[in-house]
This record gives sequence, structure tokens and C-alpha cells, in this order.
Amino acid sequence: MLMKENEPLARYTTLEIGGPARWFAQADTEDDVAEATAWARERGVPLFVLGGGSNLLVADAGFEGLTLHVQLRGIDVEADDAGNCIYRVAAGEDWDAFVERTVTDGCAGLECLAGIPGTVGGTPVQNVGAYGQEVASSIVQVRAFDLEQRAFVEFTKEECGFAYRRSRFNTEERGRYVVTRVDYRLTPGGAPTVRYADLQRALAETPEPTLIDVAAAVRQVRRAKGMLLVEGDADCRSAGSFFKNPVISEDQYEKIAASHAAPPRFPAGPEHGGCVKVPAAWLIEQAGFGKGCAAGHAGISSKHTLALINRGNATAAEMLALAERVSAAVDARFGVRLEMEPVRVGFE
Repeated sequence: MLMKENEPLARYTTLEIGGPARWFAQADTEDDVAEATAWARERGVPLFVLGGGSNLLVADAGFEGLTLHVQLRGIDVEADDAGNCIYRVAAGEDWDAFVERTVTDGCAGLECLAGIPGTVGGTPVQNVGAYGQEVASSIVQVRAFDLEQRAFVEFTKEECGFAYRRSRFNTEERGRYVVTRVDYRLTPGGAPTVRYADLQRALAETPEPTLIDVAAAVRQVRRAKGMLLVEGDADCRSAGSFFKNPVISEDQYEKIAASHAAPPRFPAGPEHGGCVKVPAAWLIEQAGFGKGCAAGHAGISSKHTLALINRGNATAAEMLALAERVSAAVDARFGVRLEMEPVRVGFE
């Protein structure tokens, strides 16, 4: 396996920000994963696992350890006893290309997750979701390499501990596993999910949309918000949504509505009983940060206030400074502390 030194990481991230990796290796097989992680362990070197780089902010000093770029490929499909399709997908597969394959196959369950940049391996880590769907609803099993046991393990959906933008892989056991494969159960001939207002408006002239129609409409909506990677579009130098939509209590929501205006609200899910989810973008705008706001080389997307962008030659320090300004303003106005969504690498 080829091992590089001082490999620039900015070229591997959608933000195009970050210093070099002290060591860098690409894993094309599970054996590569085991070999590279053993190399790091034997030398006492920190390990960072890199996928598509779409939800990532790398420090300006880079990462003083081994960056393992997971590029495992392959998709196998089989039917289960109930007639569903089980897609067994290697972690390095491009996520949007995989979603396109599923809708072309006529299998429902992931159509609203079209256009999301990154690779398959990152989807269970963040429990990726958008426009009324989450991968947790379709995932059957996650295969990963356990860095503590030095063995490959497999987790059922229930064992993954999925919640809003959370899983066992990014909470209490963060950094312990390297995801190598994800299995999804999808429904052949299933009806598409069209719940969100933005998506309903985009499909207003398509009374009976197909899965392909819905995926295309999702990409259209994402593009209008600067959330689709389009070459030459400065708003695409981002990590997507920089903040998670906060989950707050009903009492806190009523206080905000009484003191200001009632923000839009969405169900927070059964794991957050008695709470509601409010759009971070709405809070940010009401706190005084509009679309296109600039702060040196960093800024807010001209299409969506939830995306912080690299306006050109921005540093990680500038991105974090802007994020802190935005978060502090929202906290001061509403008493809600925004949580950053991108993974931060190389920071103390």
C-alpha cells in the first residue's frame, strides 16, 4: 500500500480548506484498512479516516498523523424473504451515484437523499437525512473494522444507536470504527416520499411523481440552495449545512414565539419526547446574518444561510471565527446554542 507524506488535505474536501496530512494512505480493500491501521497503532500515530470530505473542516496546520482515505468499491444486490432489495454497498462508493442507481432500479427508500455529496461510508456515521428521509430507516447492517478489537464487526440497525444526525459512530464510540460496508433494505415499486413543502412545490406540476422524478426534484431544490456540488459555483465551496437544526423544548419554543416571531417547527422524533426541531437557518437570519454575508475570505452562501462558504483562500480559522460569531448571535437573541455539523480534524 502506497504511503505518502505531507499530502495536502484541502484537495480532498469540498470546503477546499486544510493543511497537509503527515502521512496519507488509500484503502482499496478491507485488508488495506487492517494494514494501515496496524501501521498507525504500532507507531503510536493518530488516525483519521477520510471519506468524501463533504462534511469536514481540516485545521490550517493539517493533521499530524495518518489520514486513511477509504475508497472500497462494489455494490451487490439480493432479495430478502419479503421481496425487498438488499443493497450491500462498499464504503467508498459515491453516495449520489448509488442513490441514482436505486431510483433507476425502481427501489424506494433513498430518493430524497439524492444530491448529497460524499461517500456511502459516511452515511451511517451522521445518520444522513434530508427532505423527510434518513438512512436509519433503510439501513439493515453496518460492517466496520474495530480498532480496539482489531477485527471486523457487524452492527444491526438497532445496534447503531441512530438518532437525529447521530449514531454510535460519532458519539460515545467516535474514532473506534472504520466503516467498510453498509447494507440497505429498499422497497421495489415503493411509492416515493414527498413530505417537505419545498419538494411538493418543485413537483407541483407532476401529480404522480416517480422515484426518478423525486430524486431529480431534490437535486433541483438542493442546487437552488447551493447544496449541490456544481463546478464553478462559489457557493459550493462549503461543508453543506454548517449547523444542525436545534431540538428545543416546547416551553422554549413558546418563549421564542412570544418574544419574537414563531419560527417554523418540525417533529423532533420519538427520541426527543416533548421537543420540537426548529430551522437553524431561520434563527441565523433573525440574528442578523443574511445570505451573502461576508467575513473576510469566509462567508455565508448567497443561496442558503445554513451554509458557510470559502469565498476564496479562506482559512479554517476564519471559518471557525465566523461560525462562532453566528452561534453567539443566535444564543444571545434566542437562548439557543447552535451545534456545528462538520467534523473538525487537526484541532486541539
